[in-house]
Amino acid sequence: MSSLISTDLVGLDEDLGGTSTDVIRALAARVAASGRAGSADSLADDAIKREASVGTGVPGGIAIPHARSASVTEPTLAFSRLARTVGFGAPDGDADIVFMIAVPEGADGDHMTVLSTLARALIRDDFTAALRAAKTPADIVQLVDDEVSGEVAETRGATAASAAGATSASSSAADATGDGARRPKLVGVTACPTGIAHTFMAADALVAAAKRLGADLQIEPQGSGTVTPLDPAVIAEADAVIFAVDVDVRDQGRFAGKPVVRGPVKRGVDAPDAMVKEALAAAKDPNAARVAGTAGAAGAAAGSTAEKQGFGSSLKRWLLTGVSYMIPFVAGGGLLLALGFLLSGYEIAGNAATVLTDYSLVNLPPEGLIYFLGAAAFQIGNLSMGFLVAALAGYIAYAIADRPGIAPGFVAGAVAVFMGAGFIGGLVGGLLAGFAAYWIGKPDVPRWLRGLMPVVIIPLLASIFASGLLVLVLGGPIAALTVALTDFLNGLSGTGAIVLGVILGLMMCIDLGGPVNKVAYSFAVAGLSAGSISDNPAPLMIMAAVMGAGMVPPLAMALASTVLYRKGFSQVERSNGTAAWLLGASFISEGAIPFAAADPLRVIPASMVGGAVTGAISMAAGVTSQAPHGGIFVFFAIGNLGMWALAIVAGTVVSAFVLVLLKKFVRRGAAAGADASAEAAEAGSVVGQRSPVAA
Repeated sequence: MSSLISTDLVGLDEDLGGTSTDVIRALAARVAASGRAGSADSLADDAIKREASVGTGVPGGIAIPHARSASVTEPTLAFSRLARTVGFGAPDGDADIVFMIAVPEGADGDHMTVLSTLARALIRDDFTAALRAAKTPADIVQLVDDEVSGEVAETRGATAASAAGATSASSSAADATGDGARRPKLVGVTACPTGIAHTFMAADALVAAAKRLGADLQIEPQGSGTVTPLDPAVIAEADAVIFAVDVDVRDQGRFAGKPVVRGPVKRGVDAPDAMVKEALAAAKDPNAARVAGTAGAAGAAAGSTAEKQGFGSSLKRWLLTGVSYMIPFVAGGGLLLALGFLLSGYEIAGNAATVLTDYSLVNLPPEGLIYFLGAAAFQIGNLSMGFLVAALAGYIAYAIADRPGIAPGFVAGAVAVFMGAGFIGGLVGGLLAGFAAYWIGKPDVPRWLRGLMPVVIIPLLASIFASGLLVLVLGGPIAALTVALTDFLNGLSGTGAIVLGVILGLMMCIDLGGPVNKVAYSFAVAGLSAGSISDNPAPLMIMAAVMGAGMVPPLAMALASTVLYRKGFSQVERSNGTAAWLLGASFISEGAIPFAAADPLRVIPASMVGGAVTGAISMAAGVTSQAPHGGIFVFFAIGNLGMWALAIVAGTVVSAFVLVLLKKFVRRGAAAGADASAEAAEAGSVVGQRSPVAA
């Protein structure tokens, strides 16, 4: 395995600029200059995007910006000891030690283990002190090489397991404290989106905190490398669970019924003692939140109860889970349908099955190879789209009842399609199947029956209940409602269509990936399965309006900050504006988040005005989209592309001009308002948000 770091990747006591963006770009250029990345700009953009979601600063003056990037050719570390400290979002101040971790898309397990080992070392005072005391770049290289090779790695009771496996707070098998009392037993999971650094740093920080507080904590870091699951016996004995995660916990049902404390992975790094104290308190509280799931699903003790959340919050989570799992079917299927139309024309919708039955690659139809390939693309896309309602229902049920809910949910979704109930029937069927599976699996059953519950009894009874209700009672009325809704949407024209477009545009821009945005986006995606260019274009029109409006905020921020009113934005905002051109064109709303976080009272209203304009024009012009995401890069899936582009340009220009006017003539009350905007942007203090497609 080649060395991760060399002296040409190290800089000591240097000034790389006053912002995290400046530092990241300088280190990315250093990686590219060493021949380890094909494009410094591409690597920097990937790392800056990661930084915008959650700051990579950690306590102790350390920052670890990192990214997976297609431009990186081999796993690489770049290092800088800064003469001028820079903010990376750490709770205790700016960073003077910066490690940039650059990872190729397909990095192997050995490299991921090495990188995780380094990340864990960065929370140790002895290692960071040695970095600050180093005299030459060669000293830094030696320190890193020694650490990751294990030559100077200390045996720490808090990190007895391997970097890729479970981490334990106990250095011996003893379960008792010094006075003979039983030590509290905790388990946990840490996970971050990239699975490179924070996952392992949080694991070690939590384990060390548990040791200080007299508890036995075993952590399963769910990183990018090989994951060693916690022993089921350890989970069964645990008094409480800690989830320090930014992504879904893999196989969460193992922990069903355990008292749980949840938080972002960065809290596990920044405030591990607080999380452990909360877990110890939850273990003694009979009313504490508990991991959702059933005893049958988890194979844990019977009688587990769901985490206590408001019904509205839970319902939103269930529905968005279903939509998020449905999106890949929509994305792939919709783009294949559009590709089929592009290659073979719209008439292929009625001929694809016949063409593929009667002809082959060695017996092409009279229209030729391109027509045949278009028929194949359309048919594959059509079959993929056929799974939408079933996938929606199946994963709604999964969100409620874990894996035992999947089968009855899929069956209920298929029944909804059969009954003509569409995606509304899928929503109802998924909820019914999920609730049925959850309640059927909740009662305690004899040990000999537990193995049959999740694979036979729960799917059977829940399918009978949910699908039976749809067939015998609910399917007909829901089908009638679906027909009425379809007729209403298809009948919208003129003012009605424009009003709907305005509402959708406002919803897409009001919170930039928040709950309101997700409602509009989920409504559009869920309706795609019923859309048809010739028979039912309304859902496709809604999708086009939603995607176009969602592109406006980042494009408007880019136009305002880089063209119309450069002096009204800080240097960092202008840099973010340059990146926002591409993000907006791709329908990725993160491009507008740094601006909204720094100046929400002017950015959000301006974005909403532009989004409303785009939505109104798109709906009025009858623009359609068969793709749920992709922005201008799925142009071939857009019907009436010229008017869609005009709608986006009009919304962008209006939004940008409104923002410029607000910045010029509407001042914030605080005297230091303008400075605060720049400081917020330059400190990287942006609250993590997601794009509209993220669920």
